[in-house]
Amino acid sequence: MNRKIVAQFLTLTFLIAIVTYGICAVLGLFFNLTIENAGWIWVFIALSAFSPTIASYVVLKVNNEVKSLFEWLKNVFNWKSPLHFFLFVIILCVIDILPKIIISGLDKAQPMYMFIIFLPVALIGGGIEEAGWSYILRPELGKKFGFILSSLIIGLIWASWHIPIFLPQGRIESIPWFLLFALDILGESFALGAIAQITKSVFLCVVFHTLINAASMTFNTNDTLLGSVITTCLLFVISILSVYFNKKKSKTTGAS
Repeated sequence: MNRKIVAQFLTLTFLIAIVTYGICAVLGLFFNLTIENAGWIWVFIALSAFSPTIASYVVLKVNNEVKSLFEWLKNVFNWKSPLHFFLFVIILCVIDILPKIIISGLDKAQPMYMFIIFLPVALIGGGIEEAGWSYILRPELGKKFGFILSSLIIGLIWASWHIPIFLPQGRIESIPWFLLFALDILGESFALGAIAQITKSVFLCVVFHTLINAASMTFNTNDTLLGSVITTCLLFVISILSVYFNKKKSKTTGAS
């Protein structure tokens, strides 16, 4: 594991997020400026949301891991993968959303065509984060801790990174909902870990993250503990089994 790159990436990611959301909090608390009455505040929110992406390019460029922005973009958006890898991503997406719909029910649902319309928003507002989490953090932590422990660690880091978004200005009433969200993130971290481990593709991690965000905007499910627990457990089990059988298949193929 390259500790230097991991430390730089996490430091810069959280520094950008803390500073930008800190500015938003100060503007809201002391000057009563919010996105409702001051649209330019979206600039700070966007910077925070892009913090893993920004940190990824900066850290890799500084450490001469990429020569240019073009090379970095080419690595992130390298879409060439076998068709069954895309199918694997879609299956994990269905597992992430369907149990919640069945168990927790829908609060409201958008027309199906809105899923397509939401995709660009979901990419910019979530999927592109994997340029950091899955380009740098997953492979580096995976070298030291293995698939299961690294997925758990990244899930906790990923959830912590969201705290300023879901607990704005210290709103205590947001805590129960955030805890359910953090539980969902742990399951999704295992799914992303499995995708990264099996496909070796950052782009497919971007695709998964984009699809689940678009799905959550299209199918707004009720927040229930049972729904989150069952979904997370399913993602745990299926991700771990997928990685196990992929390793077993690789060993068998290598031996033959």
